[in-house]
Amino acid sequence: MDIKAISAAQKYSAAKPAVLAEETATSFFRDAASDFAQVLVKSETVAKESMIGDADPHALVQALAQTELVVETAVAVRNKVVEAYQEILRMPV
Repeated sequence: MDIKAISAAQKYSAAKPAVLAEETATSFFRDAASDFAQVLVKSETVAKESMIGDADPHALVQALAQTELVVETAVAVRNKVVEAYQEILRMPV
């Protein structure tokens, strides 16, 4: 086996954990977006049911509070991402 091939294999195996971490981060954000959408859909369903009288008023209040929390979290994450992006733009090249 050539020395270059061994070196390439070693560098690949060293870089492999970085790729796995990126995939984990991607799946984390995918799951977070999916959970966000599910909470909004559930809240909307409960609101519709309460309008026709099928849902408990306490369930409506709980769903609205949960939706408010999820939206505030999403806005906070968005703000942090925007701040990080602006900070990167301010970095000298």
